[in-house]
Amino acid sequence: MSITATELKQNLSKYLLMAEREDVFITRNGKVVAKLTNPYQDRVDMAKSLFGILPDDMTIEQAHRERLDRV
Repeated sequence: MSITATELKQNLSKYLLMAEREDVFITRNGKVVAKLTNPYQDRVDMAKSLFGILPDDMTIEQAHRERLDRV
């Protein structure tokens, strides 16, 4: 999302919340001058990528035991 610096000043709390989910680019005179971003986005992306790896019929304990058996 791209917004003007004036819009950011008027609605800072709104854009801080939005920056938790997506990057917010701030423009001045039509040029990007800054970016609001979630400093933990890499962790969030990694956690999202792990969802669905285990089969639906397997418990975490079973997965743990299976992993230990492989070692």
